[in-house]
Parts: sequence; structure tokens; C-alpha cells
Amino acid sequence: MALDLDDRQRAMLQEMGVHVWLPGTEFLPTPTRVAGAEPPMRQTLPPAPTSLRTPPAGVSVAVVQPGTLGAMDWQALVTATAACQACGLSAGRKNSTLRAPTTPGQADWMVVGDPPDEDEDRAGLAFTEAAGVLMDNMLKAVGASRTGAGATGAHLTNVVKCRPPHSRIPQATELAQCAGYLQREIALVQPKIILAMGRFANQLLLSEQPALASLPLGKLRGTVYRYQGIAVVVTYHPKVLLRNSGDKAKAWADLCLAMQTVQ
Repeated sequence: MALDLDDRQRAMLQEMGVHVWLPGTEFLPTPTRVAGAEPPMRQTLPPAPTSLRTPPAGVSVAVVQPGTLGAMDWQALVTATAACQACGLSAGRKNSTLRAPTTPGQADWMVVGDPPDEDEDRAGLAFTEAAGVLMDNMLKAVGASRTGAGATGAHLTNVVKCRPPHSRIPQATELAQCAGYLQREIALVQPKIILAMGRFANQLLLSEQPALASLPLGKLRGTVYRYQGIAVVVTYHPKVLLRNSGDKAKAWADLCLAMQTVQ
């Protein structure tokens, strides 16, 4: 299916540093900036709400059982993740990064990134700072945003909600323990497409096909997978794209595949 790009989408691609490209075509010249397209800018984020913060030492917190998650609305889910001490990841967090969407309801797009870094942990929010700006521009290029809903809505989250202590990698048991929260997010968002960004996001979202877990991201791209019946497209995390700008064109190809799948 051919994808038509309007001037705004082309401008957003320019902000990503991507030459306009579609699968099966040659690179086209990047157009000049379109009047009205927002330049990249540093995110100004509100502090994490009190409900996202780890309870003070000495406060007894009940562990939420996975079977109870299915009845939770957004507020209950946010509160539960902030209080969760079910695995060792909770020891490394300042804030849970799970937040209710600005516009609760169905959203066609869901983005799942790797475990929170220091910036995300401090803000209590997935995809922040320079990586968050690039992520927002990537979403604008496909006509979606964090604050949208329905076809223009995108819910952003981390595969686990706590920053691992000392920046260690999360264990398989910890990914599995936190999967219940992600599954409840998916149930509340009801996305048509999930973008899996990063090694650990791929590990969980492709877990229904275990043979894929050991493959590098480059070999996983270009295919539509399924997680609990929902389409999954693998692509590069914005932090990787900031380090390796040559991969931005590949990321745009992945977004094109995701758009085709949604349509």
C-alpha cells in the first residue's frame, strides 16, 4: 500500500534527520522546513505525581497479585505499580514510569520501550529528554501523539516500570513479573499496533515465539509479529537513533510498515 505524506509529515521527518523514503523506492530529497512545523525542543515535564513514588522505607506495602490486575482502571493500575515490590527492580526506582494517558480511552498506537533510564526514573514517565523529543517527532510523522486518542492516539510505556538498580539488566523472571502490568495497559488502550523498541521490549513482546528471543534487532525488523493477538513491529529505540543517525531511515521504514498494518 502506498503511503502519501503531507507537508507536515515531511517536515517531521526532516526533524528526525530522515531523508523521505518508502519501502521499494529510492531516497528523495528532503524538503525545506514547512512553515508551522515545530522545531525540536527540550521537553518540559511536570514532576512525577505523588502516586508514582516509591513508598517511604518502613511502610508496609501489599504485593498486588497478577490475578487482580484485570479489574483495575488507570488510577488503580498507576497506584499499584508505584507500590509494587514484587521483584528486585523496585529497589532501584525513584518513581514508577507508568502514567495514565492524558486522554484515557482507546489509542491505535502503543510504544513499548526498554527499562527506564535515569531521566525516565526521575520524571516518572517513559521516553523523556532528547529521546522523548525524537519519539514525539516520530509519532507526529505518522499523525499520532501522546495526547491524542483513537487513530491519533499513542500510549508510551516501558517494558518494566522501575529503573533496575545500578543500571543492571532485568532478569527474565522480572520481565515476567512485570508483564501483568503491561498486559493490563494493553487491555485498557486496545491498540491496533505495538512498536517494540529495544532488546528487552522485544524479548517480552516476541515471547510467544521463543526462537526469536536470541536474534539481533536487525534480523527481526520488517516482519509483523503478534502479542496476544495484537500486531507488533520491531524498531530502534530513539536513544539508539540519537547515537546512530544512519539507522533513522530504517526506523522510518519500520514506521511505514506499522502504518500499513494499522490501515
